[in-house]
Amino acid sequence: MLDPNFWNDQQAAQKVINESNGLKDTFNAFHKLEEEQENLEVSLELLREENDADLQAELEEELDSFVKELDDFELKLMLSDPYDANNAIVELHPGAGGTESQDWGSILLRMYQRFAEKKGFKVETLDYQAGDEAGIKSVTLLIKGHNAYGYFKAEKGVHRLVRISPFDSSGRRHTSFVSVDVMPEMDNDIEIEIRPEDLKIDTYRATGAGGQHINTTDSAVRMTHIPTGIVVTCQSERSQLKNREQAMKMLKAKLYQKEQEEKEAELAEIRGEQKEIGWGSQIRSYVFHPYSMVKDHRTNVETGNIQAVMDGDLDDFVNAYLRSRIN
Repeated sequence: MLDPNFWNDQQAAQKVINESNGLKDTFNAFHKLEEEQENLEVSLELLREENDADLQAELEEELDSFVKELDDFELKLMLSDPYDANNAIVELHPGAGGTESQDWGSILLRMYQRFAEKKGFKVETLDYQAGDEAGIKSVTLLIKGHNAYGYFKAEKGVHRLVRISPFDSSGRRHTSFVSVDVMPEMDNDIEIEIRPEDLKIDTYRATGAGGQHINTTDSAVRMTHIPTGIVVTCQSERSQLKNREQAMKMLKAKLYQKEQEEKEAELAEIRGEQKEIGWGSQIRSYVFHPYSMVKDHRTNVETGNIQAVMDGDLDDFVNAYLRSRIN
C-alpha cells in the first residue's frame, strides 16, 4: 500500500523541478541576450567603419529582434507576484443570450487553447458543459506550465463580442458576453481552512465534449462550500478520488481569490475608488462588424487583426496589462 503522503511528496518534488527549470531558463535567456548584445556592438563598429547598406539593414533587423526578446525577458522577471509561477485554472461562463453567447464561449475556449500552446503550456479540461445547440455552457481548464497563472491572470474579466449572428436568420447584429475567471492552482499544503462539515459533495456520471470521456460510474465530483456558496466541479479523471483531490484544489483557489478580492475592495474603499461590477465592465471588446477591431479597455491596446487574436496571439494585450500593473 502506498504511503498516504506519496502524492504530496510527488507534487512537492514536481514543484521544485518546475522552479529549478524556470530559474535555468531565466539564466540561459540572460546569457543569450548578453551574447546577442555583444554581437550587435561588433556589427555596429563594422558599420561605422564600412558604412555598408546591406550591413545596416541586417543590423536593424537584428536590433528589432533583440528588443522584442529583451521585452519578453523583462516581462518574465516581472512575474514575481505570489503564485505567478503556478498552473492556472481558467473558467469560462457565457452570459445571457443563449446559443449566441454559448458559441462565443467556444470561440474564446479555442483562443485560450491556442494561446497556451504558443506559450508551451499543457491544457487539461477539468469540466465541460456543452451548449444546448452549439458552443458551451461552461468550461474549466487547467493550464499547466511555469508562469501559467502569471500570464493568464491578464484575461480575468468580461469579454464582449459584437458580430452578425450566424444563428439569426434576419442577419442582425448581436452583442454577447463571456465571463472569464482565472485562479492559481493551489498546492495541498496551502493554509486555507476548509472544515468537512462546511462541504456538500455530490457525485455524478462524467460526460465530455462531443460525447467523449463518458463514464459508466459516478466518478465526476461537484463540491459546494456551504458558507460561501462556491461550487466547483471536476470530471477529468476516471477516478472519483482524483476528481475529489482536483476539486479541493479548485475550491482552495476560489477561496484564496475571494479573500484577495475582499482585500482589494477594502483598499479601494479606503482610497475612494469607484469600480463598476457587472456586464458593463468588460475588459476587452471584439468587434467583428461593422468593422474589425479588438480593444482592451484597461490599457487601450487595440488591433485590427482579429484572426490572429482568435488564433491565440494575445501577447500584446497580456504584456501591456502586466506592465500597467507594475507601473
